[in-house]
Amino acid sequence: MTVLAPAPPAAPASSPRWRGVRTGAWAVVLVVALAVSIVVSVTLGPAELSADDVWGTILAHLGLGESALSPLRDGIVWELRMPRVLAAAAVGAGLALCGAIMQAVLRNPLADPYLLGLSSGASFGAVTVIVLGFTVALPIAAFAGALAALVATLALAGAVGRITSSRTILAGIAVSAVLGALTSLVIFWSATGDSYREILSWLLGSLAGVTWPTAVIALVAIAVIGLPLLASAGALDAFAFGDRAAASLGIAVGRTRWVLLGATALLTGCLVAVSGSIGFIGLVVPHAVRLLVGARHRALLPLSLLTGAIFLVWADTLARTLFDPRELPVGVVTALIGAPLFAVLLLRSRRIS
Repeated sequence: MTVLAPAPPAAPASSPRWRGVRTGAWAVVLVVALAVSIVVSVTLGPAELSADDVWGTILAHLGLGESALSPLRDGIVWELRMPRVLAAAAVGAGLALCGAIMQAVLRNPLADPYLLGLSSGASFGAVTVIVLGFTVALPIAAFAGALAALVATLALAGAVGRITSSRTILAGIAVSAVLGALTSLVIFWSATGDSYREILSWLLGSLAGVTWPTAVIALVAIAVIGLPLLASAGALDAFAFGDRAAASLGIAVGRTRWVLLGATALLTGCLVAVSGSIGFIGLVVPHAVRLLVGARHRALLPLSLLTGAIFLVWADTLARTLFDPRELPVGVVTALIGAPLFAVLLLRSRRIS
């Protein structure tokens, strides 16, 4: 299978100190870009707002002054746009991080939560509880669906012999197709009226219904699951040289692989519970970041996290403003941007090789 190969490690002439400086510089640039993106995104929409309005409202709700806006405009900033933008940042960060980790653990540059069936499994779990009316259990159902899809993918890949990256991808495609069909069956038999519209938003990806409680789910998931995963960079570098090399470096290969895959399934389930199924972020963002800083995971993981957050903040901003007052599903926007970008990266990789 011809695939987009991971970028090679940095050139020998690049010293560790220089790589650290370059990574630090990119991290500062991306942190500033993320902060600016969040503020500017909140200002965009039918109600005209300035950056000063947004900062004033944020500080007022943090107890550092009073908001100069009317209650209506204050509510637009604090109750509508701010939780939605923060949730977009958290979901984009998490999906990009999951993609980078899965590509390293499975040693396959095509691995991501969407392609391996995790997003489909989480969507199936979410749709099922929506139809049954138990939306309070939606995050748990999404995680259970993502974990079940991961187990099914690895079991199917292992059923035909040794688990390889190509078999895992093919098994993921099969599991994703089955779960997609089951989700369609549930919708066909059960969904009516408003539930049909709500389910459709899950399948296409949408942040339109985000409130502070749902935004907190995504933010806590990133803080509790995503940030600790950054510490796995050393183990992921070892995986790049194969299981035997990783074991010789003191890595408990089997246990570490299952812990990392289980954590990505849990994180994916929490994020899909907030945003629905959004593709291409976990696939494209890590490849784009590798072109900037190479394949070392100490740089790749945090920069993918920041880049994914910026990407989804602007994708969601386009989704809600491009055809205002109509709103596009954000999954449509990420596909329209991500698919051509992935093709460009693929052609660039071919020229390099």
